[in-house]
Amino acid sequence: MQYVSRVPRPPLDGLIDDLYYLEGTPPYARLALPASPAAFLIVNLGAPLRIRAGDGIETAEYADGCMVTTPARAYEFGYPPRTRSVGVHFKPWGAAPFLPMPAAELCDRPVTMEQVWGRPAVARLRDRLATADEPHEMLTLLEEELMRRLGETAGLGLVRQASSVIAATGGAVAIGDLRVAAGVSSTHLARRFKELIGVTPKQLARSYRFAATVLAIDPAGPIDWAGVAGGAGYFDQAHFGHEFRAFTGLTPTRYVEVRRRFLREHPGHVLDGWPLPID
Repeated sequence: MQYVSRVPRPPLDGLIDDLYYLEGTPPYARLALPASPAAFLIVNLGAPLRIRAGDGIETAEYADGCMVTTPARAYEFGYPPRTRSVGVHFKPWGAAPFLPMPAAELCDRPVTMEQVWGRPAVARLRDRLATADEPHEMLTLLEEELMRRLGETAGLGLVRQASSVIAATGGAVAIGDLRVAAGVSSTHLARRFKELIGVTPKQLARSYRFAATVLAIDPAGPIDWAGVAGGAGYFDQAHFGHEFRAFTGLTPTRYVEVRRRFLREHPGHVLDGWPLPID
């Protein structure tokens, strides 16, 4: 697969980690995407994506792409045999200026690009992207669309400042300290977070902490699960196992098995590290 990414120019770089282009045959027909502490956007240019947002939820097709805000559980992605898309990896607070609704309304509920930006605008953008000559031109077109849509968002400074501390500490911060530093009540801070990120400060910190824990696991060697659980702040391994399954869709031991499978079957793949094979 071809993967091209770059950081957008200011002021978008304060909201977005990177813009990316992805094309090619996916390593597996279905991939599990573990929960992460940030939102993402996909503008699809190929056959429809199929997404299942958790156990007990029907798989849905997304022809024009989708927007996902701060997923708190694992998603199942079904890629077409030949996938082609551009997308955005937002910072936790970064999607809010581009949403027509509070982020909480989209929490763990992927929505189509049409629902976010409207059918005519998305159709125009997809047409322009489809006729672009190469990936960097496509990323420039996406960046221009984001610049046009960028507006003022009430409370963004407060949420950005608090979220930055959560990110810098890997989630290991007392939420009460954030409230005191911001000079607001716990209720006000939680409400702003829900409006602009989709989750509370406590939930965002939990997501950062767990993502750091999962990514630090070396599947190539022996794993001390009690040590991993304790390092993540869990003194009850059963609780750790429950959380692990919610975040990754897999038990800890099964997670290691599929990571090893990915490394064995697709060494050095551009998607290695986060999505996990299901099939």
